[in-house]
Amino acid sequence: MTREELAALKLPDHPGVYMFRGTKHEILYIGKAASLRDRVRSYFALDIAETRSSAIAKMAATAHTLTWTETGSVLEALILEANLIKQYQPPYNIRDKDNKSFNYLVVTKEDFPRVLIVRGRDLFQKWNDKDIKKLFGPFPEGGSLKEALKIVRKIFPFRDTCTPCSPENTQKYKDLIFVSKCKPCFNRQLGLCPGVCSGEVDKKEYARYVSHITALFSGNFQGLKRQLAREMKAAAVAERFEDAQMLHRQIGALEHIRDVSLIKNDENRISSGGPSSELGVNGRIEAYDTAHTGGTETVAVMTVVRDGMALKEAYRKFKIKTSTNDDVASLEEVLSRRLEHAEWPLPRVFVVDGGTAQLRAAQRVLKSAGVEIPIVGVVKNDAHKADHLIGDSRAIKAYEHDILLANAEAHRFAISWHRKRRDRSLTRD
Repeated sequence: MTREELAALKLPDHPGVYMFRGTKHEILYIGKAASLRDRVRSYFALDIAETRSSAIAKMAATAHTLTWTETGSVLEALILEANLIKQYQPPYNIRDKDNKSFNYLVVTKEDFPRVLIVRGRDLFQKWNDKDIKKLFGPFPEGGSLKEALKIVRKIFPFRDTCTPCSPENTQKYKDLIFVSKCKPCFNRQLGLCPGVCSGEVDKKEYARYVSHITALFSGNFQGLKRQLAREMKAAAVAERFEDAQMLHRQIGALEHIRDVSLIKNDENRISSGGPSSELGVNGRIEAYDTAHTGGTETVAVMTVVRDGMALKEAYRKFKIKTSTNDDVASLEEVLSRRLEHAEWPLPRVFVVDGGTAQLRAAQRVLKSAGVEIPIVGVVKNDAHKADHLIGDSRAIKAYEHDILLANAEAHRFAISWHRKRRDRSLTRD
C-alpha cells in the first residue's frame, strides 16, 4: 500500500478500529485509534521501522488495502479491537507473541461474580473453565485495559476482591455503623462496589450489574443503552425513583465517556523528525493562552492549526472559574477542562504561551490524565513577541511554523474575547 493510495481513502478524524488487509482481503493487522486518520498515517512515516518494528513496516508496505469501523469513543474502539483480534487472529497481531503474553478480562462463576484482569500466563496455567463465567480478550495493552476498567467501574460498580457478607462478619462488626451488616470495604465507600461485602445488594440485583458489564465488553453498546432505558422506564413506573435516576446517570455516562486516558504512548508520541513531509500532513496543533485585567474577567482560549491553516471552527473559549491573575493556575484549569472533551481529537502538539512554569504546569496536567503528547512553550520578549521555543525538540523541529501560527492566533483570540467581555462589564456598571 502506498501513501498515495492511503490519501485517497479519506480516513475520518474519529475513534475507531482499522484493519490492514492482504491481496485476498485477508486481515493482516488490527489496531485501534483515537483518530483513524492520524493513526493510520503514522504507519507511512519514513522512520516507521525504527519507531515500531521492521515487521510492522513490512506489513504496511505489503498491505493491499485498508478497512475501518468508526466508534463513538476510544473505549468502544478498545473493546472492538480485542473482539476482532480474538475472532480473526491476524498474523501481525499475534506474531512473536502467544496468548500467554496478552491480558484478559475474567468474570468469575460465583454467586457474586468478580471482575478481574488476568495475564494470559496465569489464565491458562491457574484457571479452569468451571471458574469462569465470561472471558473477554485478548487485549494487546494491559495499561489500556486497566484504564478502561476504571471508567467502566465508575458507571457499573462491581466486586473484585472483597468477600460477600457472612454471618461471622456480621457478628464481628455488629457495633459499627452498618448494624447487622459487615463493615464496607474501601471500594464500597468510594462507590466502586455496590456493597457486596456489606450485604447491601442481593444476588439478583448484583447479577444485573454484571450483565451490563458483559454486554459492554461484548461490544453491544447500543443494545446496552436500550436495556438501561427499559430498566429506567420500569423503575419509574414502579415509583423506584432513586433506581430510575441512577439508570439515567448510567445512560448519560455511556454517551459521554471521557476516555482520553485510554490513548496510550504509541498513539500520542510523534516519531523522530515528525510525520513524513511526503504525506503533506503536519498534524493538529493546539495552542492555549489566557487574558485578564488585574485578575478579573479572566478567560482562556484554544486555537487549532493544521497543515499551516487556522481551523477557526475548532477554536474554543473558556471562562476561568477561579478569579485569579495566576496565569499558571489558569492554564492548568483550561487544559484539564479541555481533556474532559473526549469528542475533540487530540493534537500532535500542545502549545502554551510562556516559559518553564507554564511548560511544567502543562506537563503535570497531561501526566495526571495519562496522556503523552509533546508540549512546546513559546517564550516572549519584552515586546510580547515570540523570542524562542522550549520543550519537545522533535516537535519544535517538525512543526515550528504551525506552533508559532497557533500561538499568535491564541494571543489574538484571547485578547479579542477578553476585551469584549471587559467592555460589556463596564457598560453594565
